[in-house]
Amino acid sequence: MIRYIKGTLTDIDEDAIIIENHGIGYEVHISGQTFEYLPDIGSEIKMYIYFQVKEDAFALYGFLTKDDLRVFKLLIGVNGVGPKGALAILSVLSPDDLRFAVISDDAKAISKAPGIGAKTAQRVVLELKDKLKLEDAFGEKEELVKNPNTIQEQGVRQEAMLALTALGYSASEAGNVLSRIDIHPEDDVETILKLALKQMAFL
Repeated sequence: MIRYIKGTLTDIDEDAIIIENHGIGYEVHISGQTFEYLPDIGSEIKMYIYFQVKEDAFALYGFLTKDDLRVFKLLIGVNGVGPKGALAILSVLSPDDLRFAVISDDAKAISKAPGIGAKTAQRVVLELKDKLKLEDAFGEKEELVKNPNTIQEQGVRQEAMLALTALGYSASEAGNVLSRIDIHPEDDVETILKLALKQMAFL
């Protein structure tokens, strides 16, 4: 099992990159959004790997963070979603955007991925509802600190996001705006909602 590859980024193709490690060039398939965060060719790069083994081929799928890889594995666990479909979803939605979409039942946002129909998108929402948690979003890549203030803040964020989606904003729009708002222990949902709507007016 290959957990990660660390080496030199030597080439960038349409849907994959080449990482050279000890004289071997590994072709690693990545999502469209991952391309935006790649270093310059010739730079060192570390990719967390999902190694797909098929009867007629092997394939490597790479991710810049462990969280990206974890979400990818959850997606391919959904009936009807293979590695290519999961990459397609992660090309139009970041892991955090996907969390927002799943929590707010926004199957339409997921169906924007190439090759993902409405039924498959709805299946993603249903099967990942209990597996993707809002407290893992907003850049919280490490384990959530279990203190009352942190838990309260996440609850306020979630309620505000649901309110924004009910007003017609997409899960991605709501999540992106809320991720830029600092929530204090004394803030309530109404306060956060007003701040979010004020920022929405300038987007």
